[in-house]
Amino acid sequence: MLKGKKIVLGITGSIAAYKACYIIRGLIKAGAEVQVVITPAGKEFITPITLSALTQKPVISDFFSQRDGTWHSHVALGLWADAMLIAPCTASTLGKMANGVADNMLITTYLSMKAPVFIAPAMDLDMYQHPTTQENLQKLQSFGNQIIEPQSGFLASGLEGKGRMEEPERIVEYLDRALTADFPLAGKKVMITAGPTYEKIDPVRFIGNYSSGKMGFALAEECARQGAEVTLIAGPVAQRTEHPNIHRIDVESCEDMYQASVHAYGKCDAAILCAAVADFAPETVATEKIKREKDDLVIRLKPTHDIAAELGRMKRADQRLVGFALETNDEQQNAQDKLERKNLDFIVLNSLRNEGTCFQSDENQVSIISRQGQKDYPRKPKGEVARDIVNELASIL
Repeated sequence: MLKGKKIVLGITGSIAAYKACYIIRGLIKAGAEVQVVITPAGKEFITPITLSALTQKPVISDFFSQRDGTWHSHVALGLWADAMLIAPCTASTLGKMANGVADNMLITTYLSMKAPVFIAPAMDLDMYQHPTTQENLQKLQSFGNQIIEPQSGFLASGLEGKGRMEEPERIVEYLDRALTADFPLAGKKVMITAGPTYEKIDPVRFIGNYSSGKMGFALAEECARQGAEVTLIAGPVAQRTEHPNIHRIDVESCEDMYQASVHAYGKCDAAILCAAVADFAPETVATEKIKREKDDLVIRLKPTHDIAAELGRMKRADQRLVGFALETNDEQQNAQDKLERKNLDFIVLNSLRNEGTCFQSDENQVSIISRQGQKDYPRKPKGEVARDIVNELASIL
């Protein structure tokens, strides 16, 4: 599960800092991308040159790298990472983290972190046993941080006892197990369709719709974040993917999307059909631009492939299929009918009556309808809506 993961490794001023090299090697060997953030005291124990050589990235230590205004964004690091590991973590850094003392780049990065945080303490046995250290550890755990317990052994002070940082290979294994547990779709393959389809009239005109693809792309990112290997079949949109576990296939017409979906679904555990597929296409496509030679133009249309119905027929007992319904009237009844006709496991309903929540919008308001009942959700950003939908899918896989 570490393959493709972005890990921020925080290093503090402990003699155990040399072990960070082995942690980096283990993470990179497992396929992770590592960005080191080191405290000023940490640089006294291990040089940024060594760390940069191992990670192939510049090491971040100061807020500003030059006097020309170039600065390091702790907020951007908090959004970039899939996990933050602080190893070794000194008693001083524990205290600052527990109490929000943001006086260095590592602490500001920690306070900005959106991803899970793992802490591997390293200090002398008396420091580790001190009531303030234990209180700080309990406080940090109450915030949701995970503590990788130090081991008993020979310490740099010459004493022997608990306080020795866990061994690098065990730390890497801990992250791998923890991140797997945090990703309910680990090992699953999910296909997602997104965006509109364009049905050509002539070389310059088409039948299409206003879909931006934002909802489908948010679903792809959330599925990948929860551990799935995602095949994203995207119509003509300007959206971009970020997660390395998303394999994107660009298509234009319903026929293109149909062929790609039928081919991909057989290899997947589930599919989410979020694309706004055109129901009709011109019977004939002009090879040259149609000129305006008379006042009226008649274009005969033919039905396109019903992708949801075809996948519903293909669906095996071990597969799941999720559809979308955008309605303007009789919303619940139309969605319930579609659920049954197309052999869906559940359907996501949204309505054009909810202004500002459909095409082009950054928000959505949906209901999830299944044979077990209906769940209604308030208006939210599409990223949060995607999380609700993917959590529902994970619960039935």
